[in-house]
Amino acid sequence: MSELPPEESSLEQPLPPDHRSGFVALVGKPNVGKSTLLNAWLGCKLAPVSPKPQTTRTRLLGILTRPEAQVIFVDTPGIHQPSTKLGEYMVATARRAVKDADVVVFLVDATEPPDGGDEEIARLLAQGPATALLALNKVDLVPAAEVPARLAAYQALGNFTVALPISALTGYNLDTLLEQLIALLPLGPRFYPEDQLSDQQERFIAGELIREQALHLLEQEVPHAIAVMVDEFRERENGMLYIAATIYTEKDSQKGIVIGRNGAMLKRIGSAARQALEAFFERRVYLELWVKVRHNWRRDERALRQFGYYLPKN
Repeated sequence: MSELPPEESSLEQPLPPDHRSGFVALVGKPNVGKSTLLNAWLGCKLAPVSPKPQTTRTRLLGILTRPEAQVIFVDTPGIHQPSTKLGEYMVATARRAVKDADVVVFLVDATEPPDGGDEEIARLLAQGPATALLALNKVDLVPAAEVPARLAAYQALGNFTVALPISALTGYNLDTLLEQLIALLPLGPRFYPEDQLSDQQERFIAGELIREQALHLLEQEVPHAIAVMVDEFRERENGMLYIAATIYTEKDSQKGIVIGRNGAMLKRIGSAARQALEAFFERRVYLELWVKVRHNWRRDERALRQFGYYLPKN
C-alpha cells in the first residue's frame, strides 16, 4: 500500500474531461455491514469485520481509483446512543463524515424493520447538504417476496436519490450501486495516487487487524473493552515484517480472559492475527503480543487521545 502524499506521485497523467471524484460516507446503525461493503468495493480486506456491533471505532478512508473516477469511501462507526466517552467519539465521528461528504450511502438491515435509530439517522441526512442513497443490505437473508415492502418502509424515512436492495456479502447489486453513486460525484481530479488504498498508516491497519481477531475469539463485553496499540512496526533484513503490539483491557479480570489458561487464548488471537497480517501485507510476519490493563479507558479522555481517538471539536 502506497503512502506517498499526492504531491510526490505521478498525478499529472491526463484524465478524461468527465472524470469524477469525491467523498462517499457509509453510514448506518452498528452491524449493518458498512465495513463489509467497503471491503467488497475495494476488493481487499481493509476494514475490520465482526458480527459484534461497534466493530468500527473511527473513520477509515478506502480509496477506489478507476479510469473515470476516484471514490474516497469513508467508513464510519455505527450511530447509536453512546454510554461512554468512546461511544461519544464514535457518534461524533460519524456525524462529521456526513457533514463533509459529497454523497452518503445510508446502509440499513433488510432483516429488521426501521426503528428509532434509523429514523434519527434519516433526520441527520435530511439536515446535510450531501446527496443520500439508500442501500437495503443483507437481502440474501430475507425471502425475495418480502424485500419490496421492507425497502419501501425504509424509503419512507426520507428523500433518497437512489434506493437499492443489495448484499455486501454476496455482491448482489454492488456494481449497480457503485455506478449510480459515481454518477452523483462532482467532476474533479484525483486526490490520491492511483495505487493508494487508504490514508491510514500501515501500523494503524495492523492494529485494527489484530483487534478484529480478538473480536472474533472473545465473548460478551470483553471485545468492546479492548484497544490495540502497535508499539513496533519494522521490516527485518530478511524481509520479514516484525510487529509488536499491546492489547489493553479495562479490568484485570478481562486481562485474564484475553490471556487464557496457560496463554491459550492469546496464542489463538496471535495466530489468527498473524495470518490476517500476512494476507494483507503479502509477506511473512513475526507478531508479538502483550496484554495490559488501562482501567476504564473508554471513559477516560486522556486514554482515548493516547489510543488515537480524538474527539471532534464541533
